[in-house]
Amino acid sequence: MRASRSLQGQVVVVTGAARGVGALLARKLSARGASLALVGLEPDELRAVAAALHGPAHHWHADVTDHEAMARVAGEVKDRFGKVDVVVANAGVATGGPFVDSDPVAWKRVIEVNLIGGAVTARAFLPVLMESRGYFLQIASLAAISPAPMMTAYCASKSGVEAFAHSLRAEVGYKGVRVGVGYLSWTDTDMVRGADQDDIMRELRSRLPWPSNKTYPLGPAVDRIVAGIERRSAHVYGQWWLRGMQSVRGYLPALVGTAGRREMRRLGDRLDGRRVGLVGAGGEADEKERADR
Repeated sequence: MRASRSLQGQVVVVTGAARGVGALLARKLSARGASLALVGLEPDELRAVAAALHGPAHHWHADVTDHEAMARVAGEVKDRFGKVDVVVANAGVATGGPFVDSDPVAWKRVIEVNLIGGAVTARAFLPVLMESRGYFLQIASLAAISPAPMMTAYCASKSGVEAFAHSLRAEVGYKGVRVGVGYLSWTDTDMVRGADQDDIMRELRSRLPWPSNKTYPLGPAVDRIVAGIERRSAHVYGQWWLRGMQSVRGYLPALVGTAGRREMRRLGDRLDGRRVGLVGAGGEADEKERADR
């Protein structure tokens, strides 16, 4: 385990900072002396988060899938704070339901925000992270470790972004930039609460084996992310048991495939014609942003 370093005077960028993991992470990092650059699609919420922080903070309204916008943000953050030490690519959206009936726009958008958005964020900020020999943390998920039926877009995006971060680590390590992947199980956020509004998704999740069927409090998970940032860890686990999942992940596709077939057969006609858009308040904000363009 690497030694922790003080966050006092560090400049940290957090995407998806208007709510949930991003907003609480910003508060906890600020309390440890960091200056915060908050990025997201909800300017009013971002402004409120920034105003409540302990130290220097500013917010930027930007879509993480827009390379030009994110490159502009990276330049403005550098101009305002003089440097960037840490970037947390946290922005994400989700949808669920059977792939065959899925909304193709929502399905594609999950890939765009979660995977492409993480890569666009890294591309925009890597030049300044190389200057500071900084740290890039990509927030992934249990969905990167284990596949799940009814979650094709989310699992694909999180598996992809995990692989992207691992590949990037090998590329930029010699330049002093460390890259980490953060893993979270079902954590009490607007996204998870939004997914639970769908009766089938809620029922399927309740039938998962312990401990993956629980919703975990946000605070302890974010505390673990903060500790990972302080250590600039290669892997950060929001729940204690996720570390152990790494050792069995090779067996999970076969196990999930068998159990998943049984669950889909049990649900039967209840699945026909179900179409789910982006879930939660963050999903609503993303859909509104695109509709307003």
